[in-house]
Amino acid sequence: MSERIGLTILGSTGSVGVSTLDVLRRHADGFQVVALTAHRNVERLFQQCLDFDPSYAVVADADAAEHLHSRLRAVGRAVEVLAGTSGLERVATLPETRYVVAAIVGAAGLLPTLAAARAGKRVLLANKEALVMAAPLFMAAVREHDAELLPIDSEHNAVFQCLPPHFATAGLDALGVHRILLTGSGGPFRATPLEFLSNVTPDQACTHPNWRMGRKISVDSATMMNKGLEVIEAHWLFGASPARIEVVVHPQSVIHSMVEYEDGSVLAQLGNPDMRTPIAHALAWPKRLASGVSFLDFTWLAPLEFQAPDLARFPCLQLAFAALKAGGTAPTLLNAANEVAVRAFLEQHICFTAIATVVQHTLEQVSKRAAASLEVILDADARAPATATEGIIAHPS
Repeated sequence: MSERIGLTILGSTGSVGVSTLDVLRRHADGFQVVALTAHRNVERLFQQCLDFDPSYAVVADADAAEHLHSRLRAVGRAVEVLAGTSGLERVATLPETRYVVAAIVGAAGLLPTLAAARAGKRVLLANKEALVMAAPLFMAAVREHDAELLPIDSEHNAVFQCLPPHFATAGLDALGVHRILLTGSGGPFRATPLEFLSNVTPDQACTHPNWRMGRKISVDSATMMNKGLEVIEAHWLFGASPARIEVVVHPQSVIHSMVEYEDGSVLAQLGNPDMRTPIAHALAWPKRLASGVSFLDFTWLAPLEFQAPDLARFPCLQLAFAALKAGGTAPTLLNAANEVAVRAFLEQHICFTAIATVVQHTLEQVSKRAAASLEVILDADARAPATATEGIIAHPS
């Protein structure tokens, strides 16, 4: 029997982490959960520790760590509990860990994901910020330390599956790739009259028609900022210019993305909308393993629709393309401002349509610099929230 693969999940209590654990539960003979991490959901992390018996657990701060440690000790579990960014970086680089699932939402996931790449791990990437904020540094770390980078968000994983295995060394031109088509459902407000958008509620924005996700990413889907961030990621993951990346609204979420070649062929990856499919693919690559996802029944499949995104409805998508073209710290500012704006919307401080306004205000007001170092990137990430907050004050709900 082969040795089990050690695995750390950064963000195990979120939707991607929970889906990963569901896949791992089906393949306990092949994988060993070494470490689990959460922000403040100690209750769920406690239960995950009981179910998967990791050696390490990480939470946001010392108080939460002490609480979790006490509860685990009371039931006889010898889990080492760590806290903060240093704890995250430690479990991302453990020698007994070969695979790191990077699923922490937001900028907090950047440093441990970068640490995993520098430690030469297989990084199963769901965290967008590693590429949106620090792509040159992150991709250099992957190359220099012989790390493996496999995307596990559905769109980039689909593109990965539609490209030859050697795309990173050959380049898209040599492979005859004409364009990359990223699909998106359009979220819950795809057909909502524009004049009603300013009145939609956080609960409505978080009710995705096809996917079950956390609240922040659900709002990003509703604004299509998530697709804008994915455009930035695709540029770095696949070496594609912005002109070579196209976003297509596909309400059914059956085709997860496509690659079009110069001969007119289009390769598409299809499947039911379930994160367990790309997660299972990245865990097993270059092999395959069962994910637990039901198979498509093409005889019952509804007609598949496609349309161009309406930029009046989805201004965040246009802002993301503009940030990519501007380069430097512009994508970092975009991401940081969006985090602040989405949080303000969820807390009902601004209306839904003000999210894009706050992001645009931040991009216009904060100076951009070359993203030459991690310090410069983190400085931009730290400066953006104050300016975004000014935009929130100027556009209250």
